[in-house]
Amino acid sequence: QVQLVESGGGLVQAGGSLRLSCAGSGIIFSINVMGWFRQAPGKQRELVARITSGGSRNYAEAVNGRFTISRDNAKNTVYLQMNSLKPEDTAVYYCNTMAGWITNDYWGQGTQVTVSS
Repeated sequence: QVQLVESGGGLVQAGGSLRLSCAGSGIIFSINVMGWFRQAPGKQRELVARITSGGSRNYAEAVNGRFTISRDNAKNTVYLQMNSLKPEDTAVYYCNTMAGWITNDYWGQGTQVTVSS
């Protein structure tokens, strides 16, 4: 079955950077749209970034210009480079495969990102 394992989160000061990783098994990332999502306390899970099998990228307005999504098909891994972090970026971050803009239902444990002011 599909397993998604996120890693790389942590506690950073505002303005700092983190690189999140998502490793998958039971599914081939290269033929799927991949997305990064986040859920902050009291808020709904939201799409942060998306990358298609062809390499096209989309970003939420709140992170555009600061975050970069990428993929390494040989490692079946997707990354999220997070720069210029802000306290409002604090959330649990998840990756998932997507069918276009629709998220699949198998979620990993996520990785916590905390940005202090």
